[in-house]
Amino acid sequence: MLTAAETAAPADAVDVIAHDLRRRFNATKVSFLIVDLTGKSVARLSTAGTVGCGREAERIPMPGSVYEQVIRTQRLYQEITGRGQRVIVPVTNRGDAIGLLELLLPAAPGEDILDAVGEAAHVLAYIVIANERFTDFYTWGKRSRPPTLAAEIQYQLLPPSLSCEAAQFTLCGSLEPSEDLSGDTFDYTLDRDALHVSVTDPMGHDIDAALAATVLVSALRGARRAGADLAEQAHLADRALADHGQGHATGQLLRIGLHTGQAQLVNAGHPWPLRMREGIAEVIACEVDHPFGLSVRLPHPYRVQDIDLRPGDRLLMLTDGMLEHHGEEIDLAALLEHTQDLHPRETALTLTSAVRDAAGGRLEDDATVMCLDWHGPQETQRHVSSGADTQQASAGRAKRQP
Repeated sequence: MLTAAETAAPADAVDVIAHDLRRRFNATKVSFLIVDLTGKSVARLSTAGTVGCGREAERIPMPGSVYEQVIRTQRLYQEITGRGQRVIVPVTNRGDAIGLLELLLPAAPGEDILDAVGEAAHVLAYIVIANERFTDFYTWGKRSRPPTLAAEIQYQLLPPSLSCEAAQFTLCGSLEPSEDLSGDTFDYTLDRDALHVSVTDPMGHDIDAALAATVLVSALRGARRAGADLAEQAHLADRALADHGQGHATGQLLRIGLHTGQAQLVNAGHPWPLRMREGIAEVIACEVDHPFGLSVRLPHPYRVQDIDLRPGDRLLMLTDGMLEHHGEEIDLAALLEHTQDLHPRETALTLTSAVRDAAGGRLEDDATVMCLDWHGPQETQRHVSSGADTQQASAGRAKRQP
């Protein structure tokens, strides 16, 4: 199957899976649906058994749909329809919900067929990830509307996968853009010893904010990849933005030792994070240093501070768009407690959507969160047989009273 996908053109690689499943199981229809960047809809990008979709692909809202159910549970769904047996399986890689594989079969499948379909969906996740480097086809599917230039720049600054599951943690970021993009970004990377997370918020709007965000995120990534510690990363980002000469930015840098559980933080004029422990959410009051880009006027070193992070904690990093304007109408701590039984993917989306809804769909500032569940350094391996840990999925979590 992988060899056949390699033979196909990048935009057609998904069709290899679709046609293979149709041939093997006599499926009358096989579709791949990709989740868009908002997490609120899916686009039917590829369908075997019908005329090609092209750029007129069907877009389906997820809230309340069976597709949302499969994404939330990360489990197979099947039902009997007038046209045959409908089967939907998640297409996921390391907790990043890429999309869904949907089949219409002539009869109820046995466990062997369902297992084969699940394996094909797991392979499909890798095929999409590998081939989206060579074509815009999958990127187009993730977008419900054409982006502005500022939005295009901002999207390119986000990590390739918005969610990640590892043995020691699960995380997800969500960004609700304002009408005039404000340059919010979040980023993370995982190495052998540590998890690195950042959330940044430049001043300004549109292209100016997007360019400032580009300088800031690139400086942070470059410093991190060169092995700089947190204080040096902050210092280099500060100098880069000062040299750019276009304003300043707030930001928060986090490093968690995977084998020690030690968590360290640099706060550059940014809103304090929230921590939920045993069902209770509280603000983590920390030392606040000057924003990035102001070293000429405020030449003080950035302080690296330890924060108390224990197995079972949920940490929320956010931008001021979650707190100002209509965001002040939302009790974030209460909402964080209310969503404690959800995967960080659903929690992050719920939080940013609540702020957008409070603003009537027209935000004055970007609203961004990064939600992280810390499982602890005692965990050394993921317990999975597919692309997601179903015990970490929203439906797999034990129900607890807030």
